[in-house]
Amino acid sequence: IFLRECADMELVKWHLTCLLESSHLSCSQREGIALSVGLASTTHLEEVWALLEHMGRTRFLRWALPSPDSQDEILESSFLSASILLTRVLRKEYGAQNYKFTQTPELIQCLLCILQKEPDFLATLCRQKIILIIVGLSNLRPSLKPLVKSRILQTCLQSVYLLPPIEELKSKAPLLEPAPDVMALYGKTVRALDLLLQNFFLENPSMDELSFLLQHTERWLKSDRSHERQRVVLSIFLLLQYVVDSLKFTEEATPSVLGHHIGLLTLLCRDKDKVTRSHSQQCVSLLLRLVVEQKGRALEFRPWNKAKHFEVKVSKEWETKLGHMVKAFRQDLTVAQHTQLVLTLLPGLHSHSHLRCDLASRLLLMIFQDAGIKPEQVAEILHSLLQALPGIRFKNVYKTMMKATAALGNQHTQEVVEVTLSLSHPFERKILFLWRTLATNQQLARKVMTILYMKLKLRPSREFIQPTRQARLVCLEALNTIYELLYTQEYRGTVRWAFAGVLMGLLTQLHYLLELGMVEGLSDYQEDILDDKPLGPCRTCLEALKGLFWTTNYWEVFAHVKLLHGWECLQCLETYPQGVTLLARAMSHYDCEVKAILGQAIIFLKNSEERDNLVAILIISEFLNSPDVFQHVNQRSMVNFMNLNLKNPNPLVRAMSLQALSSTLMHPKKMALLQSRLLELLDSFLQPEPNDPLGLMQILGDILHRLGDQGVGAVILKIAQHLRLFFEDVSAEVRGCAIFLFGDVIHSGGKKFRQALKTFAFQALVPLLFHLADSCPEVVMKTKLTFLRCAILLKWEFRKELFSKLAWGRGLGAENDVFIYMIESNFGNYHQFLMQALTYLHSPHRNLKLAAMRFIGGMLQDYFADLCFYLKKGDIETLKKSLKTLREDPDSMCRRFYLNFMGDVMELSHYVDHR
Repeated sequence: IFLRECADMELVKWHLTCLLESSHLSCSQREGIALSVGLASTTHLEEVWALLEHMGRTRFLRWALPSPDSQDEILESSFLSASILLTRVLRKEYGAQNYKFTQTPELIQCLLCILQKEPDFLATLCRQKIILIIVGLSNLRPSLKPLVKSRILQTCLQSVYLLPPIEELKSKAPLLEPAPDVMALYGKTVRALDLLLQNFFLENPSMDELSFLLQHTERWLKSDRSHERQRVVLSIFLLLQYVVDSLKFTEEATPSVLGHHIGLLTLLCRDKDKVTRSHSQQCVSLLLRLVVEQKGRALEFRPWNKAKHFEVKVSKEWETKLGHMVKAFRQDLTVAQHTQLVLTLLPGLHSHSHLRCDLASRLLLMIFQDAGIKPEQVAEILHSLLQALPGIRFKNVYKTMMKATAALGNQHTQEVVEVTLSLSHPFERKILFLWRTLATNQQLARKVMTILYMKLKLRPSREFIQPTRQARLVCLEALNTIYELLYTQEYRGTVRWAFAGVLMGLLTQLHYLLELGMVEGLSDYQEDILDDKPLGPCRTCLEALKGLFWTTNYWEVFAHVKLLHGWECLQCLETYPQGVTLLARAMSHYDCEVKAILGQAIIFLKNSEERDNLVAILIISEFLNSPDVFQHVNQRSMVNFMNLNLKNPNPLVRAMSLQALSSTLMHPKKMALLQSRLLELLDSFLQPEPNDPLGLMQILGDILHRLGDQGVGAVILKIAQHLRLFFEDVSAEVRGCAIFLFGDVIHSGGKKFRQALKTFAFQALVPLLFHLADSCPEVVMKTKLTFLRCAILLKWEFRKELFSKLAWGRGLGAENDVFIYMIESNFGNYHQFLMQALTYLHSPHRNLKLAAMRFIGGMLQDYFADLCFYLKKGDIETLKKSLKTLREDPDSMCRRFYLNFMGDVMELSHYVDHR
């Protein structure tokens, strides 16, 4: 009272300082000091306030920070009592509204430190008191900064939510007299926390503030502990109820993060705990109500609003509720909020809770199917989707997400493809997974593939390309993706469906890349060596072109071009037309998608791009040598197209158009002239020693190609029979030409003469097998092709494997495999092969002679029993006689062969004689 009445300010300050520095040990001392300060402040408020601030800043609040060693409950209790008194004094109704208490953050920090030391049981109202004091302090001026509020929320939420479940709290309660009422203490503590949340909102009643508060509950919404999730959802429910009942919106802020909070709460709608399920659903409903009311609209009745909770078990009713919820999300949320909702549901797929994962996947499926995703949302959602998919634990969730991804792709195919192309290299696991998912629906897979090969056309001219950004060209991204998808099982059928479009896209893309000079790694690439090095653009395109035929089971076309070095022709602009022509001829020969390719080529011929015209005319002019082409296109229309292209700026396009116009199909009268010329040449060719056999065979081959299967007739049999004579010619050029033309001839007779030509093909097998060891590499390569064509005509079982050995096989191992494919594909004909091989033991070509010895030795060793059954006595005598001639041969290998196998021949003779 003395201090209150004293007029000397210096004296008041001195006495107050002495009081505040005196002992605080007993409760009565602390109460007396507090009362004196309070009475003095009634008349000297500014001076008392200034002194308290100074001493608090320099001494008391520093001392109040609890140290790890300090456990003085009395001091803590006194501190709380003083804080309560201070808060009361500073409240507006006590006339302190004009004063700013600048030490509020420091005082709150002290309170939070005490709160953090609270044990994990309830015996007192300490938690409640601290939170309520903070509530009071938060109302003082100046307002708390967001960082301080965030620290308060984190600490208070943790202190309450981390408490054990109620039953455990009861068992942990200390043995006191009287025993504490744990339920009452818990209820009061939770109520204090709810008041804190409501008070913070009331300070700044806005959607932004609500989002700020909800942001601090995220950790607990994701908790693995059921009681923590239950507590936080109840707190949110009470807060939202308070907001809905009290808030009158004066601003139009629509924070996108609300979508995130709705997503977190939605994921709890199938929680194992019934209370959590019910409250989380009501929270979602209340948040949507706030969003709707903020827009000035009335909330429509939603069937799921009135439901008590979602059932844990899946049911039709539950699915219906989900559908209504998804519809509400689409109608009520802004695009940004809806995006945040989806981005929140995606990590829910990684939860350890199967129920939560299942709910997330079903909601995402419905959202994507509901056409609720806008084009501008796709990129962000797809990025998160790619991160989420690989971590899914449950098989049914995985399957649902595959459907969801396919649904998103179906709704926004263009955007999904473009975003996925821009993300990363297509062979990365998560990217490839996405492409595979888009192929689960056939129609969607076809849309994807169409977009990809159309993207190949996005080719900027050279002057607009920066060398450092070549890898980001859209056409290159599409190319890399197509290359990978060719070898992806899910796209096999789609690639076959889009074959013509992909082929034309790749051929023109390769020409474009050659124009740009992107040829790194093109010439030094080795097909038969596995290498992890990334391929350059040109090599990728060429390998994609090869893969297109190989993966769609048009391997015969691939093999034909490979064995003629046609793929190498496509590696430079100078020989590119020759390569395309070889490819077109092979496609026509093996009836590879001729109708579809022809249709695409006609479209490309109408384009303004010169390279499109070039590729198209090369293919069309070659297809016009096939008699079936006009089954797919009108002849008059084709003539018009060719005439139009006679004015094309490219000279090669003009020349090929003229050549196409002069084809036999365009002028049927030419067929009779060519047939007549063929008979004249045949007379010269069938002479015992024709002049210039090489020239004759080249002309014959050209005429046969122009006449096609139906214009040749029986003359083809004579040509096939006579060509065999030139297989052993001294000139490598003649041998090679005869062997190559033989391959064309056996495929040029049509159905009428096919059986007779099969006989000729069978008779040529042994000579062709031996010529695989010819001394001339060009002859060997042509022999490989003709040998393969014989196998195709005769329909051997292992034709594809045979080609692999012919193309990439090396050494005796590959030679032995080819031998086995041939013998095993001709069961019952072993003795005929053996007798044919005997004639080559006297060949003037050492390579052929050695090949014959290896063949005969293999037959005697591996097929001895079969030879015993099929050979006749006359055959045995011929065999003996042939081997005996080797006994005196000057070549040591021939003599060794005789010594090694004559015993086998004698044993064979013994079995045949006694058969």
